[in-house]
Amino acid sequence: MPSSQRPSQAVGAADTDAGPLYIGFDLSTQQLKALVITPTLKAVHLAKFDFDADSRGFEIKNGVQTNEAEHEVFAPVAMWLQALDKVLGDLKEQGLDFRRVRGVCGAGQQHGSVYWGQGAEGVLGGLDSGKELEEQVTGALSHPHSPNWQDASTQRECDEFDDALGGKGALAGVTGSKAHHRFTGPQILRFQRKYPDAYKKTARISLVSSFLASLFLGKIAPFDISDVCGMNLWDMEKGGWNERLLALCAGPYGVPDLKSKLGDVPDDGGIHLGKINHYFVERYSFNPSCIVIPSTGDNPATILALPLRPGDAMVSLGTSTTFLMSTPEYRPDPSTHFFNHPTTPGLYMFMLCYKNGGLAREHVRNAINNKLGKASTTSSPWSNFDNALLTTPPAGQKTDIDQMKMGLYFPRPEIVPNLRSGEWHYNYDPRKKTLKETTDGWDRPIDDARAIVESQMLSLRLRSSGLVHSPAKGVPAQPRRVYLVGGGSRNKAIAKVAGEVLGGVEGVYKLDVGENACALGAAYKAVWALEREDGQTFEELIGGRWKEEEFVEKIDEGYRPGVFERFGQAVEGFEMMERQILEKEEGRNGRKNGMNGANGDGA
Repeated sequence: MPSSQRPSQAVGAADTDAGPLYIGFDLSTQQLKALVITPTLKAVHLAKFDFDADSRGFEIKNGVQTNEAEHEVFAPVAMWLQALDKVLGDLKEQGLDFRRVRGVCGAGQQHGSVYWGQGAEGVLGGLDSGKELEEQVTGALSHPHSPNWQDASTQRECDEFDDALGGKGALAGVTGSKAHHRFTGPQILRFQRKYPDAYKKTARISLVSSFLASLFLGKIAPFDISDVCGMNLWDMEKGGWNERLLALCAGPYGVPDLKSKLGDVPDDGGIHLGKINHYFVERYSFNPSCIVIPSTGDNPATILALPLRPGDAMVSLGTSTTFLMSTPEYRPDPSTHFFNHPTTPGLYMFMLCYKNGGLAREHVRNAINNKLGKASTTSSPWSNFDNALLTTPPAGQKTDIDQMKMGLYFPRPEIVPNLRSGEWHYNYDPRKKTLKETTDGWDRPIDDARAIVESQMLSLRLRSSGLVHSPAKGVPAQPRRVYLVGGGSRNKAIAKVAGEVLGGVEGVYKLDVGENACALGAAYKAVWALEREDGQTFEELIGGRWKEEEFVEKIDEGYRPGVFERFGQAVEGFEMMERQILEKEEGRNGRKNGMNGANGDGA
């Protein structure tokens, strides 16, 4: 049975209270979810719509359509409209009393853009509750598709953005990130070039998050103060649009025209945008006093689902690796991302994204199992890997005078650092600070188990080192806590190495909020926005109500004096190794281009 038509997907204990409720929505690449919670943060209803399984009339795979010739990945906006009516209908069938819903907030896949036509606000404000959204709103769009974060069609535009302010470092300094294919600024620039007629007819541009808020509001909603940072257009320190980047993005149509398309951005992530659109009152019996809160991006919503305190670190150990921190420090770099915090002025969300994660660890695991030939069907396929990891000493050093073993393992081309797929193995002497590319002294693939996990954690430690502080006198700078999420978080051997390398004076914790982190974060944002007292921060209100024991399990002690400092030496060798590999690759590419008589990188 399609997920949107199941009779009930209620979660948690039965809701017998008659108090207020809040709904968090998550419009991701493959699903739309709605999670209903109480003011005590108890989840009482869940509905979801899977785009591949449940949508009708759209040729999609994994929630998107592709044009491989131009490296385009996009989604039909009408499909999202269809999904919203179905999800709300599901909640109605479950028995949700919409009259109790006091506030709604959403999370949206970051960087996607929606293009509204000239009469869009009239359409949104005049919706007929007897008809579905898809039938009415589709015609209000100036373009039927939204570029997806997987889109890679904007290399030319990214080069122009990187050059606009004097290089990648300068662009990152202003906007929090260097130019990326998926970021909305380069996407808008390509859109106005490829579809000039549609661009001229575009009255407003939404992000996926503000598109969702616009539907509930009945008019075009402003961007969220955090999600706007995923555009390469927002000046982080000045708190406004960057005029030079707008000029590049607008092209011949001019900055004033683009500014009117983008609109203003409120600096309060909990501002009350207005009351819910009459369509939802009449069709689903929402309370007409229900308030719409700015929807944010999926990554900012994830950081709200914890809720992460300054100095904590979250490491997602999935197919890829993602690192999140809440920090008062703004130290941009082309290899990282900085966003305004979605709720708390003065804080930033620091993010690292790696393509390589679980896949790289699985390659080493398989090599170990193949060598040992005893990956029993009755034991975990990770048992040999874990044993190798735990029996190999930190940094591969049996004694303090031994060389440190380290490497890079990239089954996919990586972006941090920007390298082709491949494997590299080095020995590093921390006393002499010398580095040699070799496998001398390595017992491969056994030693690779520790080397692959350490390499991933050393990269995180290297790039977050300027954001952590000493938690107590005599204790080295490090995170207060390290939270692990994703598939790898269940592996206690990996957690042990995470604690050895990253520290965590209060320990390493497995965080399990299921598959609903983004919807939870959005729902928490609605609770905070509607129930906060003057000056009360998100962390104070939600942190006071959040039941840690329901979501968090301590799985490692974290900081180990002596071992942590040893990895401080290893970080120096790791940075040297990355630099040496990059230099060799640049020389290799230069020779190749020279032999071919070509210019550039051949991309």
